[in-house]
Amino acid sequence: MTKTAWIEQELAALKEQGLFTNIRTIGSAMGAWIEVDGKRVLNFCANNYLGLANHPRLVSAAKAAVDQYGVGPGAVRTIAGTLDLHLQLEKRLAEFKGVEAAITFQSGFNANLATIPALVGKDDVIFSDRLNHASIIDGCRLSRAKIVAYEHNDPADLRRKIAEETQYGRRLIVSDGVFSMDGDIAPLADLYTIAAEHDILLMVDDAHGEGVLGRGGRGIVDHFGLHGLVDIEVGTMSKAFGVVGGVVAGKKVIIDWLRQRGRPFLFSSAMTAPDAAACLAAVELLEESTELVERLWRNAEVFKTELKKLGFDTGHSQTPIVPVMLGEAPLAQQFSRKLFEEGVFAMAIGFPTVPQGKARIRVMNTAAHGQSDLEFGLAAFEKVGKELGVIG
Repeated sequence: MTKTAWIEQELAALKEQGLFTNIRTIGSAMGAWIEVDGKRVLNFCANNYLGLANHPRLVSAAKAAVDQYGVGPGAVRTIAGTLDLHLQLEKRLAEFKGVEAAITFQSGFNANLATIPALVGKDDVIFSDRLNHASIIDGCRLSRAKIVAYEHNDPADLRRKIAEETQYGRRLIVSDGVFSMDGDIAPLADLYTIAAEHDILLMVDDAHGEGVLGRGGRGIVDHFGLHGLVDIEVGTMSKAFGVVGGVVAGKKVIIDWLRQRGRPFLFSSAMTAPDAAACLAAVELLEESTELVERLWRNAEVFKTELKKLGFDTGHSQTPIVPVMLGEAPLAQQFSRKLFEEGVFAMAIGFPTVPQGKARIRVMNTAAHGQSDLEFGLAAFEKVGKELGVIG
């Protein structure tokens, strides 16, 4: 047996189980309609909630930044890579979020990998929602702290788990704000109450709440009116902001500490100038108007309501994320292929991203979609659903 034979066997097993991921190729700018594998299709895959990924103001800002600063930062930020653009963006993000300070990273994933290990270590305890994102899970593992998973969105179980852990140094409660696969929202007010009662640091990853929840997209802390009470907010600028990058916002003392001990900040080059400039333009757009956020929610409500009328199971989503629950991975993959034939790009999601038997098509509505786009998508779902016996 060769050194890689086991990999070949595992790949074959994934294909047999319908869990092998076939990655399609995009040949156009991100928008409501895109070119995928040479075909123009309706885009229901992107996290581009507000349609900003190809917005003229963001594109213009990025081009101007390239002309002024070039393409790359040239070094890690602590050595020679911090631009005035980075500081401007962090100041504006802190103001937008209503917090004392903010720090940016190369991605939301890196933001979690930087933050969690900087706050807790091997003699500490992390209480983590069972369905938290992979970046939170990996950040927890890197910290070497004891990880205690509490049942999803279950404050009562969190209380029980806290009571059971009597040996600890520092403690941290961490949860996604919006859970990306189901579209449900964390009970952040309850989590804050528990954290305050036990004097535990509270961290929320608002990757899918930024630009979606709260006043004009200010996020889950604004949604619950908890300004100044949540210790750490992690977010990403690769979704609603339409660009790329991560952000940690909250108490100044924590942000100052992350500048000293956040390893992706210390050992990896910064966001590029065009990315930072485009993110600044996105913040300005959100500060100026709530129109895009309102349109996003209107589109989501229409699509979710009509799918339910057709007989689809859309789970328990409270946000513009609409999971179309199909059960087994092979069916979900077949459904996705059929949708593509009908001109709709909506990928199947199965294990390990979601539990076994919970495969689905995840529909990502955006403010870029118009009424005719929604009607086109609904017609395709109806046709494929009937053809595959998912709906009557």
